[in-house]
Amino acid sequence: MAKSPYWLFVVLILALSGLQYRLWVGDGSLAQVTDLERQIADQKGENERLLERNRILEAEVSELKKGMETVEERARHELGMVKEGETLYQLAE
Repeated sequence: MAKSPYWLFVVLILALSGLQYRLWVGDGSLAQVTDLERQIADQKGENERLLERNRILEAEVSELKKGMETVEERARHELGMVKEGETLYQLAE
């Protein structure tokens, strides 16, 4: 009867060792969970940045659809276009 508690002790130690291994190493370990949480936080930040960029682009598209003032402004700034009778002066920096 003395061998029974020793055998049970060995089984419990092995089970505890297996659980500790799962906790610190491999799939679902604390290190992996921490890394996944960091990746999620990074992705949420990227998503927020892209949502803001989309809002800005939607506003630009809406402005371009509404009126010609925005189209004219872009043509003047990006393409250097002028109205008939206007003179464009460019200053060298």
